[in-house]
Amino acid sequence: MPADLRDSTLHRRLIDSLHVEAMLLADEARSYFDEAGRAEREALDPLDRVGFSCESLKVTTRLMHVIAWLLTQRAVDAGELRPRDALHPSRRLGEAPVTQPAAVLPLPTRARALIEASADLHRRVGRLDAAQELALPAASPVRSMHDRLALAF
Repeated sequence: MPADLRDSTLHRRLIDSLHVEAMLLADEARSYFDEAGRAEREALDPLDRVGFSCESLKVTTRLMHVIAWLLTQRAVDAGELRPRDALHPSRRLGEAPVTQPAAVLPLPTRARALIEASADLHRRVGRLDAAQELALPAASPVRSMHDRLALAF
């Protein structure tokens, strides 16, 4: 099996695995923050309730950024998007909202676990996003000149 096909298969499996993880975590977060965590949130002090709500939004933001990035990678693997197009800033992984450790301490254990899991997933996908540029072959100077000539005539 050629190395590029092995790498492509490995990349596809990694993306699929991360996609499943992200979707499961998103479902778990939605279920907790929208339903099960309500009683725990109501038991908190007013300021901690605000922190709970803010952190739930941060979890959602991290997960949506990850899921969007993974869907872009799937589009590249399916041939629907060129690898270079996936490097456009609008298709890159968005910045993760920062969570202050002191704001998380008073939160329930399950909320803290979801916050950490979403931050960890975002960090891992962020390493893959950063590595994308290294994986692309350098643009050929001859191809670049040919493209410029084609535009001129």
